[in-house]
Amino acid sequence: MRAVIQRVSSASVTVDGAVTGEIQTGLLVLLGIEDIDTEEDIQWLSAKIVNLRIFNDDEGVMNVSVKDVHGDILLVSQFTLHASTKKGNRPSYIRASKPDVAIPLYEKMIVQLEQDMGTTIQRGIFGADMKVALLNDGPVTIIIDSHNRE
Repeated sequence: MRAVIQRVSSASVTVDGAVTGEIQTGLLVLLGIEDIDTEEDIQWLSAKIVNLRIFNDDEGVMNVSVKDVHGDILLVSQFTLHASTKKGNRPSYIRASKPDVAIPLYEKMIVQLEQDMGTTIQRGIFGADMKVALLNDGPVTIIIDSHNRE
């Protein structure tokens, strides 16, 4: 699983002119799923996202998590995170899971994030043509791959 995590002052997802998810202070998480992903990847990545200390403490140092600041999470599926640009100019998405594999894992990630946060998370609609708006705070953007646990 690959996630692009952005600390935001606000973010929203719109599908067909209707807002499907919206947050204020928190994290916008773009999530890419591939066939080799497992429940272990979900648990590890969710814990990492929820506990990532990228919000400022009282001294202005990035030392507190989204959970600590009572922020929110907006989760958006994004198969293009597994794009391969090795050959030619047209990206290949061969590593990205097809919906029959990706949707159940995406739904399990929602459940795990809600469990780890102790609150409902906002989300986009899997496979939809989504318009994502955000006000990146910092900017702070972190990329995490559950298969590269550095």
